[in-house]
Amino acid sequence: MPSRLKKLLPKRFRSEELVVPVVRLQGVIMAGASGPFRQSISLASVAPLLERAFAMKDAPAVAISVNSPGGSPVQSRLVFQRIRDLAEEKRKHVIVACEDVAASGGYMIACAGDEIVADPSTVVGSIGVVSGGFGFVELIRKIGVERRVHTAGQNKATLDPFRPERPEDVEHLKALQLDVHKTFIDLVKSRRCAKLADDPDLFTGLFWSGTRGLDLGLVDRLSDLRTVLHGHYGDKVKLQLIGPKRGLFGLRGGGASSRLGGGLDLSQIGAGLGSGLVEAAEERALWARYGL
Repeated sequence: MPSRLKKLLPKRFRSEELVVPVVRLQGVIMAGASGPFRQSISLASVAPLLERAFAMKDAPAVAISVNSPGGSPVQSRLVFQRIRDLAEEKRKHVIVACEDVAASGGYMIACAGDEIVADPSTVVGSIGVVSGGFGFVELIRKIGVERRVHTAGQNKATLDPFRPERPEDVEHLKALQLDVHKTFIDLVKSRRCAKLADDPDLFTGLFWSGTRGLDLGLVDRLSDLRTVLHGHYGDKVKLQLIGPKRGLFGLRGGGASSRLGGGLDLSQIGAGLGSGLVEAAEERALWARYGL
């Protein structure tokens, strides 16, 4: 029964159960909408869910389930900040439960919790920054391709994969990574404070099991979300998953698009499939980094 109708009932007929909203954040963190066959995390995709969860007036807390190997540091921090802003605005306790992995940007988001819960086998940590790519210099030489690049600005073609790598380009990238890494470290320290162990490997990019993460102060307890909520609020607590609203024909919002009057564009379908394969490979590599 909707809460507004329950208030009309005499107190003796009202249920005493507490409802705690749960927002599940699943997938690689990247700017861009999730589709019906692929899940990702971005501020645009999760903001409506967070708004609905924190808007539940009678809920004593908001629970967030995180299962992510990381991705965009910007989107990670934006999601983290939105959770903290809403928590302070609505004065809600935030409990974050880590599933298979909450690493890199996934752990950054987990730090938005006032309490972080993990399974003993959850992968946590990876507080670092990584950039990857490929070099095709020898390949284009072998197949007889001449690379032609014209720029306004001598550094505009920095780290071009079809040209030999320059030491100064690598140094510039490393300096940028250090800036991002410092932001990550400062965020973790600001949230975990004295809970963190004095371990030299803590901010090196290493990752650990939930059991070791507890020793290092990266998580607060080893348990599951339901058990923790029952411990806090009693056996009558009820978890309510906050999912995307369904639109026309029952499709979830943000995952479908339409085109009127023109039929199917096969070239766009082909381009989309090719792009999707590359994205799928990149996402698979992120999960595989943590043995998943």
